Amino acid sequence: MGFFKDFKSFLLKGDIVNLATAVIVGGAFGKIVTSFTKDVLMPPIGMLLGGVKFTELKYVLKEAVVNGDEVVSEAVTINYGIFIQTIMDFIIIGFCIFMILKAYEKSKKKEEEAPAAPAGPTQEELLAEIRDELKRQNTK
Repeated sequence: MGFFKDFKSFLLKGDIVNLATAVIVGGAFGKIVTSFTKDVLMPPIGMLLGGVKFTELKYVLKEAVVNGDEVVSEAVTINYGIFIQTIMDFIIIGFCIFMILKAYEKSKKKEEEAPAAPAGPTQEELLAEIRDELKRQNTK
């Protein structure tokens, strides 16, 4: 039973829970960026380049062999268009992470630079002021 207790303790540690959350959110973020690249960014770029669809860019090493309606062997291709799109995904994700980290660092600097609240007079200083005021009142 000690093994399962240790395993449960390991899984419920804050670090592992934070890591699991980050992986799940990162996976969802990756899907968003992939869709943004594929569905929003690449079509206008392809249009500007003369109607190129990046997912269809490929270099054919061997043509498919077709006998009537039957495909005897599939074509062998290097799909460099999909690779270009994946590189674009990587660049966009990297840029987003860079911007998030820059904002985080900027907020940390503001916290560090924020001046501490001005300290009021110490007890000794207050007592000295009271003493001096009492002396002045007694000498009048």
